[in-house]
Amino acid sequence: MQPASQFDANRLWKAVCSFDHSTRRKSVISFIRTQVATCSVIVALFAFSALSSSAAAQTDEVINRLSNIELCNVTDPSTPDQQIKGCSALINTGKETALLLAVVHNNRGNAYFIKGDYARAIEDYDLAIKYNPKYSKPFNNRGVAFQKKGDYDRAIQDFDQAIKLSPDYAAAFANRGKANQKRHDYQSAARDFGEAIRINPGLSGIWNERCWARAVLGELREALADCNKALLVQPDDAASLDSRGLTYLKMGQLDSAIEDYSAALRVEPKMASALYGRGLARLKKGDAANGNADLVAAKKLETSVADEFSGYGVK
Repeated sequence: MQPASQFDANRLWKAVCSFDHSTRRKSVISFIRTQVATCSVIVALFAFSALSSSAAAQTDEVINRLSNIELCNVTDPSTPDQQIKGCSALINTGKETALLLAVVHNNRGNAYFIKGDYARAIEDYDLAIKYNPKYSKPFNNRGVAFQKKGDYDRAIQDFDQAIKLSPDYAAAFANRGKANQKRHDYQSAARDFGEAIRINPGLSGIWNERCWARAVLGELREALADCNKALLVQPDDAASLDSRGLTYLKMGQLDSAIEDYSAALRVEPKMASALYGRGLARLKKGDAANGNADLVAAKKLETSVADEFSGYGVK
């Protein structure tokens, strides 16, 4: 689960950042003049002043700003420090509009999130919301950060607000569904995943999420259909194989459950849920030696796995 991506409004940054910063100053001036007519949103946000006799100094400032914009909008998760650097430079100018600062703080929050610094990410999302309370992205992103910290109730409050501001926000529905799963409210989780699918059926992982919730609820035929859809999209996805394994286990189709759990373990050998589920299926088939070996291995990886399966209605 990741926070929402950067600028959405017609990829504002991309319109600016397509410019080659190595171009000579004369070309920069030409670029600005020719782009103003087609980039009214950019003009509104950045309020570029007309180039005059101080064009050289202004051009240097524009080049620096463009460079920081590009850094702040970086989408490469391997370079969060560069994103923080660019966003911080824009914030520190003291010249940017509230709307721009909302986006910049949201982006810097995303970079801190990638680094695992959820407290600082939340601080930036707070500021993004302060600058633009109608901006749904930082509400969703802050919710994800709270969820990472284990504060599921607070996370759901933020997802609620994100959805209120943007009723067709598929990722916010999906994230709220995951938070509801963590609270063991599988009915609400299944509904949220269903809404996410209605809005964006191509959202990554969403079919598996609903499969899992439905399997726990005992809606096994529906769960199987969802897992089959997930595996049609991504055949070797360990999480989807694990979910379908649980579905087959609860359906009593033990050979199919063992096959799916084994396939999941080939992808992720240390998946505790797949080990435990396969162990239960093997025990039910009378294979005590291999079944107990799986259960022991699963408990070494995750001590609470037996309690979790009990909560799924499987013992």
